[in-house]
Amino acid sequence: MSSMNKILFVAADFLSRPPGFYVMIVAMVVCTALVPFGLTNAVTYALSVAAIVITGVVLIQGYRDTAAIHAKLDEIIVALKDTRNDVVGLEHADPKEIKAKLGKLEEEAAQSGMGQA
Repeated sequence: MSSMNKILFVAADFLSRPPGFYVMIVAMVVCTALVPFGLTNAVTYALSVAAIVITGVVLIQGYRDTAAIHAKLDEIIVALKDTRNDVVGLEHADPKEIKAKLGKLEEEAAQSGMGQA
């Protein structure tokens, strides 16, 4: 992992926990308190940066959650003897390939459902 990625993940980890959230709240309150002193531009800038940082934290945490879910699903697929392993890692494929594979799986599911009815 590159040093920039490591810094981003550490920052996201800190800001996604209560102490990091409290730091952001305190920073916003301080910025808001500076408005009467004519620092509106600085406050607007600081709050815009805070919004961008919070958005980044949400995106990084979403990436982590998605990656963990995919790893767990891949483990289940590999562990089951009757499953096909060709869907493991499909999340890294081209969107067209994913759509084609999904269509094929849905078609197979529909056919197997008709055979059981």
